[in-house]
Amino acid sequence: MLLYLCSLYGSFLKIGLFTIGGGYAMIPLMEREIIVNHGWLTAADFLDIVAVAEVTPGPLAINAATFIGYRLAGPAGALIATFGVVTPSLVTLLLLGNFLMRVILDPRAGRLLKGLRAALIALISAAIFTLGQAALIDLTSTLIAAGVFVAGAAWRRLNPLYLIALGAILGLLFYPY
Repeated sequence: MLLYLCSLYGSFLKIGLFTIGGGYAMIPLMEREIIVNHGWLTAADFLDIVAVAEVTPGPLAINAATFIGYRLAGPAGALIATFGVVTPSLVTLLLLGNFLMRVILDPRAGRLLKGLRAALIALISAAIFTLGQAALIDLTSTLIAAGVFVAGAAWRRLNPLYLIALGAILGLLFYPY
């Protein structure tokens, strides 16, 4: 069990260490590590966990790590996976906090961060494509997703929670099992 927990910590440490851009950018790396490399979850199970992590208050990456860790190894797994994904950020902030504040306030850093946005958009697009393949199982699910997307695009000021609720209600209506 200890070896399994160490592997879980190492996987989430790698996810936290090599992902720039937050929760959505972590999804492709989580998917690769959890499903492809280790086979700990199926794509459908992973998608369910990401969906629950999305609607749960708090950062997506931390919620997903906690849920995945719990699913794989109970409370100890939840703690280990969560600690693994936050360790790189925690260490970075502790060691480089003052330096980072000076750099962030520098106008050149702002230009660098704008350049990183393109990479972030690519990572989020990859996550959407991958999760879409598992979520869009038939014409009905595709129409629900498209309808919620159109509603979100048409009413940009609409709170995303309403869109999530709309998708959930439609899902329950069409997939009551």
